[in-house]
Amino acid sequence: MTSGTTSGVAKSAVAVIVLVTSLLLLGSATSSNSSAASSVARRPGVKPTFYKDVLPILQDHCQSCHREGEIAPMPLVTYQDAKPWAASIRMVVESKSMPPWSADPRYGKFSNDPSLTPEQISVIAAWVDAGAAAGSPKDAPLARHWAEGWNIPQPDKVVQMPKAVSLPATGDVEYTYEIVPTGFTEDKWVQMSEVRPSSREHVHYAVVYIRPPNSSWLRKAPIGVPFTPSSFSDAEERAEAHATTSDMLLVYAPGSEPDRWPDGMAKFIPAGSDLVFQMHYTTNGHAASDQTSVGMVFAKQPPQQRVLTLQLTNHTFVIPPRTDDYRVQVWGTLPNDATLLSFFPHMHLRGKRFEYNIVHRDGTVETLLRVNYHFHWQMSYRLAQPRPLKAGTRLQAVAWYDNSENNPHNPDPNKTVTWGGQTYEEMMVGFFDVAVPANVDKEQFFVRHGAAGN
Repeated sequence: MTSGTTSGVAKSAVAVIVLVTSLLLLGSATSSNSSAASSVARRPGVKPTFYKDVLPILQDHCQSCHREGEIAPMPLVTYQDAKPWAASIRMVVESKSMPPWSADPRYGKFSNDPSLTPEQISVIAAWVDAGAAAGSPKDAPLARHWAEGWNIPQPDKVVQMPKAVSLPATGDVEYTYEIVPTGFTEDKWVQMSEVRPSSREHVHYAVVYIRPPNSSWLRKAPIGVPFTPSSFSDAEERAEAHATTSDMLLVYAPGSEPDRWPDGMAKFIPAGSDLVFQMHYTTNGHAASDQTSVGMVFAKQPPQQRVLTLQLTNHTFVIPPRTDDYRVQVWGTLPNDATLLSFFPHMHLRGKRFEYNIVHRDGTVETLLRVNYHFHWQMSYRLAQPRPLKAGTRLQAVAWYDNSENNPHNPDPNKTVTWGGQTYEEMMVGFFDVAVPANVDKEQFFVRHGAAGN
């Protein structure tokens, strides 16, 4: 990408690695029960029951998080699980705070939108009003099958950080890295992947990079043990830890879910590659340790298209104190044709809104996605219809920040805020995924051959 005058770009040292992305794709929500829900909601006198009417909704929209071992605080798998929470379930679905989804419905359609339809919300409300009855277990749909410990099918390969990272009870934790050889003796195409921290409550985010065997990045760093940039005596080596052109396999962040690429598309890991785990930990008053893993499901056959994760980044902003709608932007042009797949915006505690636009040659702006940002639900947004884009297409990312006392998450409204890795600092990164021909790697994609524009 080529940045505008106020921006950093994909290769920007600061933006680079540290963050999230790869667009952690949420599990696809299905609408298979919408018509049934609508039917129940429209029939006077019909009292919805758990097994027949509510459980199908929970399976499709809630259980990916609300089951044992997952991020939600309680499971919603059985009637016994759900009944005590009936009133709370009604409240959060009517307020639309659950299932979490931050995209402005005026812009774009997304295949992983888990939002409930008005009919489904009505069914849940009617079920609660009628006493939250169980109904007959014979009416229940088949139970969803989940791979134990994963939201993707049972992985073909799991790579875990060999050594756990010890975390203090308080204070800042410097970015921590761990390099793990894959042991792959042949090239691999990864169609699904998922990051699983062992101590979720301490992981602000995790980025897993693909370091191919011909890469010089971090070659002086130790293998299989945690290290931090400050552990290097050489200043250039310290700086190198924060800058790479390597592609990302995927990223984990609060609220994120696995990457699942359509048939014919996948991420590429060359034989002999290493995975570089970049971990950003936060403290919460309790000492702990973390040993993060990544699971991978390989494509059944070589795909026609390779997925690359790119980014639009501005690291030069200065957010004044006590401002509630501070705007930061960045733009760039695609170096070659590509198919736009998905977005993953990243900010910190002062983040308010984030949007992606195409700026057309005549100056008109087409908004592709606008997000009402929530730091604790950092989601990806997968286009319902992938968007082919021509070389030269100008993409813009715009972020707004609330550094006022009205922001309940603001660490200090009296502070001037600049770029930084800790949550009390800020970031502005617009990750997005594109599909390119399978034989084109990230370096080749950035070779420009002349772009006509959009």
